[in-house]
Amino acid sequence: MTTPSDVRTLAGDLSLAVVRLTRHLRGRRSDAKVSLTQLSALATLARDGAMTPGTLAGKERVQPPSMTRVIASLTDLDLVQRKPHPTDGRQIIVSLSPSGRELIEDEASAREAWMTEQLSCLSPQQLAVLDEAVAIMNQIVNESE
Repeated sequence: MTTPSDVRTLAGDLSLAVVRLTRHLRGRRSDAKVSLTQLSALATLARDGAMTPGTLAGKERVQPPSMTRVIASLTDLDLVQRKPHPTDGRQIIVSLSPSGRELIEDEASAREAWMTEQLSCLSPQQLAVLDEAVAIMNQIVNESE
């Protein structure tokens, strides 16, 4: 893995593997009541806490008008709560509702159950490699944000 060509090949192989894994994880959502876009916004609120729609749009890498529509739909489903901003009357703060938190927990449980089943078939050495790969992938993502 020393030449640019080797690194490019690894980049392509890794990207494809991540896409395929994501498809399998999405498959756990057969009876989902929210879209993947909505689920992603809920997951960000669960991870990072309450925030303005503009901040949420930035974290989700979408335009603010798109996030406004997502928040409206999640509000209609009683999955988020909207409250006035404490210092800026023009803004609101969006947070997870108890129903939203429950949905996120259910989604995570379904994905983790499937992934645990898949990982249980691997050797200790393979598990150690994946553990190291997760740390590296998180480093890549964190450095790019």
